[in-house]
Amino acid sequence: MTTNLTDSTVSAALLAIASESATTQEKIEMLIELADGFLQKPKSSQDLQNAIELYDKASEICAEDYPLLKARTKVGIATALKTIPDTDAEFLLKARNYYEEALPILQELSSPEEVAGTQMNLGLVLQSLVPFNLASVRESIQLYQKALRVFNAHKYPQEYAILHNNIAIAYLSVSSGIEQKYLYEGLAVQTFEDALKHINFAEHPREYAMLQNNLGNALQYLQSSHPVDNILRAISAYDEALKVRNSNNTPLEYANTISNKANALFNLPGNLEEIEQGNINNLLQARDYYQEALNIFTQHQQVEQATLVAEVLQDITLEIENQERLYDSFPSITNN
Repeated sequence: MTTNLTDSTVSAALLAIASESATTQEKIEMLIELADGFLQKPKSSQDLQNAIELYDKASEICAEDYPLLKARTKVGIATALKTIPDTDAEFLLKARNYYEEALPILQELSSPEEVAGTQMNLGLVLQSLVPFNLASVRESIQLYQKALRVFNAHKYPQEYAILHNNIAIAYLSVSSGIEQKYLYEGLAVQTFEDALKHINFAEHPREYAMLQNNLGNALQYLQSSHPVDNILRAISAYDEALKVRNSNNTPLEYANTISNKANALFNLPGNLEEIEQGNINNLLQARDYYQEALNIFTQHQQVEQATLVAEVLQDITLEIENQERLYDSFPSITNN
């Protein structure tokens, strides 16, 4: 089924359910299938609203006679709600309620995979509610770990990688207490590294690049007594991600990774034997990466990212000028 759907498709579908040529179950399944089409590649918030309208009608027809199909409509509505852009938690809270209503029915009547997928999505909603103080990191992690009982690396590598990625990011969001924060930062790094033992470049390049990029981010900001070692490890992780990400096939992911690598280079001393000295060579390389990323973000109309990179680019240009002036002020050394 094509996902290039329009409002007329919704109207036609709602008219079609009045036909006697299909059974009640067939009508419900048709509405769910059409709604799923809107969710696959939504082009606007209206697509998501259309999906919700179709799921609502399917749920209405289900009444109490088709509990599994009704649970699936709730999951669909929740997924649409969590996808709609929103400045507060209204849609996320509604999504949470729909997922929580559907889960017990799915656990009774559906497959482990469908249950795990719903747990995974509910965990993401809870993780998104944490900044509003409406859920806890612990709740989201527990749901991700339940989903991992089904989504193992061998049979479901994509879900396995995403779940580990989400767990690690959840760990990084913990902000209670310095010692606890250090602990969770370490757990995040360990979670990325554990996933990468099973997700490799050859078989799962996209997931591999995602995990390596985010491992690099975690290492950059990891609190430890060896910050330079962590930065070097971060750069190595970004280089692994860049084996997959490039400006032609994955331009935005590539721009994000080279921006992250540029930040690492900015903080890396030029001479590891004398770290108090400048890092002009690293700064020049970082500037080139930032400029390339800025061009890509601008080309793809990513205004927020482009603005941030442009600001950093100004700062790094000033730092290069300062270090060049400092270098020029040193007396030259000659051999007599």
